[in-house]
Amino acid sequence: MENPGFERSKDDPPQYEELSFSENGFNNGETRATRPSVTSAFGHNTLDRVPNVDFYRNADSISGHRAVRPSLQELHDIFQKNGVHNVPNPLEDKGEAKGSTLDDVESVMSLEEKEAGGAVKFGWIKGVLVRCILNIWGVMLFIRLSWVFGQAGIGLGIVVVILSVVVTTITCLSMSAICTNGVVRGGGAYYLISRSLGPEFGGSIGLIFAFANAVAVAMYVVGFAETVVELLKENDALMVDTVNDTRIIGCITAVLLMGITVAGMEWEAKAQVALLVILLVAIGNVFVGTVIPSTEDKRSKGFFNYQESIAKENFLPDFRDGETFFSVFAIFFPAATGILAGANISGDLKDPQAALPKGTLLAIFITGITYLGIALIVSVTVVRDATGNRNDTIVPGSSCNFSSACDLGYDFSICQTTKCNYGLMNNFQVMNLVSGFGPLITAGTFSATLSSALASLVSAPKVFQALCKDNIYTALKFFAKGHGKNKEPIRGYVLTFFIAVAFILIAELNTIAPIISNFFLASYALINFSCFHASYAKSPGWRPAYKYYNMWLSLFGAVLCCAVMFVINWWAALLTYGIELFLYIYVTVKKPDVNWGSSTQAVTFINAVNNALTLSGVDEHIKNFRPKCLVMTGSPRSRPALLDLAHSFTKNYGLCLTCEVFVGPRDNNLQDMNAAVQQNQQWLHKQKRKAFYTPVASENLQKGAEALMQASGLGRMKPNTVMLGFKCDWKTAKPQEVQSYVGILHDAFDFEHGSVILRISQGMDISHILRAEEEMERMLLEQQALEMEESDFQPQGGKGFFNKSKKSSKKEMTSKVSLDVPQTSDLAKMNQRLVEASSQFKRKQGKGTIDVWWLFDDGGLTLLLPHILTTRKKWKDCKLRIFIAGQPERIEQDKEEMQELLKKFRIKCADIKVIADINVKPSAER
Repeated sequence: MENPGFERSKDDPPQYEELSFSENGFNNGETRATRPSVTSAFGHNTLDRVPNVDFYRNADSISGHRAVRPSLQELHDIFQKNGVHNVPNPLEDKGEAKGSTLDDVESVMSLEEKEAGGAVKFGWIKGVLVRCILNIWGVMLFIRLSWVFGQAGIGLGIVVVILSVVVTTITCLSMSAICTNGVVRGGGAYYLISRSLGPEFGGSIGLIFAFANAVAVAMYVVGFAETVVELLKENDALMVDTVNDTRIIGCITAVLLMGITVAGMEWEAKAQVALLVILLVAIGNVFVGTVIPSTEDKRSKGFFNYQESIAKENFLPDFRDGETFFSVFAIFFPAATGILAGANISGDLKDPQAALPKGTLLAIFITGITYLGIALIVSVTVVRDATGNRNDTIVPGSSCNFSSACDLGYDFSICQTTKCNYGLMNNFQVMNLVSGFGPLITAGTFSATLSSALASLVSAPKVFQALCKDNIYTALKFFAKGHGKNKEPIRGYVLTFFIAVAFILIAELNTIAPIISNFFLASYALINFSCFHASYAKSPGWRPAYKYYNMWLSLFGAVLCCAVMFVINWWAALLTYGIELFLYIYVTVKKPDVNWGSSTQAVTFINAVNNALTLSGVDEHIKNFRPKCLVMTGSPRSRPALLDLAHSFTKNYGLCLTCEVFVGPRDNNLQDMNAAVQQNQQWLHKQKRKAFYTPVASENLQKGAEALMQASGLGRMKPNTVMLGFKCDWKTAKPQEVQSYVGILHDAFDFEHGSVILRISQGMDISHILRAEEEMERMLLEQQALEMEESDFQPQGGKGFFNKSKKSSKKEMTSKVSLDVPQTSDLAKMNQRLVEASSQFKRKQGKGTIDVWWLFDDGGLTLLLPHILTTRKKWKDCKLRIFIAGQPERIEQDKEEMQELLKKFRIKCADIKVIADINVKPSAER
């Protein structure tokens, strides 16, 4: 019947008559409110409507209203069962879901974020543009930019600036692509890298990047302190000396900045805006000062307004004091590292996906033009060397040292033999000389250095806090706690403060700057590589809204960053990568329990598929034969000895499938099978057994095993060896069970599989012990809950040294509960022996022999398996002993033939014994 509530068109699917759950008594009288136009494929009303964010929300999410809808299993049950089936009302949330289909849903708002309703959020101008500009216009702008162009000249100086801008621009494009691919939380570069490449790369670079920002605080503060010391020096007001005054002023400044930061983000943002205004005025003052005619004092110090001769003279490089292009670049590059200032507070932005690309790129453009503009006007107005002595004048036109200063009436030739105090190469306060009003430049220097220091002081703890919240390094969990409505990382601020003070005590800007250059370059390299890797993986989840990026450009940016690291300082680059590799290995070994859908997982999947296809296209060679075991363990926990022996064969190099056959109809066992997959795979992972768990439902054990042999594996990754336990009850078992067990061996031979049967005299199945332990644990929890309820009714008496509340230990309560479990001492001893026997292959095997009975040539599998055992650490003290059947007159000949065969297989053997009478029982020695 056509649905009257739906307007028909040619392209619409056919509509069907809707059925209601209430007609069959499924809904307990409740009527669902469903649009007439919505009908499920099963003919029933469900919540399977057009895409809606609520339908894709994490089932465990505590954010927002969550609707409950029937599962496919429930819908299947409706058709399979004629009884009453209760389907939850979709419009009501009747409690938390038991499980979640997604391990990590970044789009779901966390509880902390929901509680922080009054948190301050910034737009793209104040949150990104202003912060990036202030962080890039740092200490280098007024203190080192003139020195950089004095050393490198105008030509190479422009290359230094452009190279820095190229690196940061490519990195910004990659960052924009990553941050527009999903919701961006707090953590800046750490968050972007970890969610893209995974916790291994993210955890390692997170620590390095946070440390680099902490050291950057010291660099900016030392730059500020140098300016103050210069002022004190001009007025003969030094407290101790130049170096120690820099340390004292730097430490005092760090304390004041710490106070502003701890006061909160609102105060920090207001301070940033005020500093930006001062900085803009100071920059304008530089441009104005270059057109004001220079005074006699300024000319003696090397400033002559715009002169073509000065531009020509300063165009070529003049590296001094052992400096090179790359050493100069290393000192300048930290000036360009402020591009992540906005990303570092991504958690405090209103719309980080829109704000970060727009604000960061605009900041790079503005600051790049500013650096080039100021550098050029200074380079064409100030000579490299000047004495500052007004009497060093000459008659215009006379010849002296052929410098531009001579043509302008000054003789600074003494600077070639004696170090002068003025000029681009000697005076770090050239901007004061050039400007129209010197104190404004001092204020601008203070503004540039303090704003950058303040931004870094905020960035480092924010990144560090995000890293600690993810619990990548468990020892750092202490620093994850936040305070206030913005969850400020107060503990991180304190740690950053102490790191900054430690580097402030170095009191040398040119020493501190190269230290952080490598750390920032390593961070930028990984951001670019993250973008390339995500694009290369072609994951369906890689859908960045920002389209102005290119995966090969990102790869070029990553390679460029790495190359620049090595040419700046090769040993510092190696040290940086060494630290990163150590942290990467640490996180890899610890295996944090996180799943962020990284591109590393996507590439791993692609490589696995490609490798499987490659193997399928090549015939397997006998030299590469490995036992790929199909282990009939049932639940792996119930027969650990069989799993441990199989692990000794496969370990980390072979395929191991643990299999369980659920006897009975598939529909009846489907729920148990689904639960068993997750439970047993987690148990295998916890036991560090590199194996897979595979369940199957069948009418009997043999057919289930046959289905596993036939369908398990992929391509060449298919089992070739069947392992099962010895059937100890074959005398008392039903004939059908024995026939099914023997049928498994026949099927293995039919599929040309090797067969391994493990027999332990005590038995292998410990499932009844596991059930008893689970029951005991349940009783223990019930007793603990009962004791807690009883303690709530106890009167609160005085508390003293002898009057403390007694808490029963878990061991004591376990012993109490165990008394209630009825079991005889003989049964307990049997269970104890069974548990010990089941764990024997986990322990190191003592000195002994591995007996091999060579009945016929099976291609070497009978010798290969024991040989593999002897290569394992737990079995290395065991030697092979081979028994072969033979005739009395051929004993020596048979031995020689066997020795030749072992030599062919390159297998060492302790002893070869020929059994002339096959009926003789073998030795009991193992």
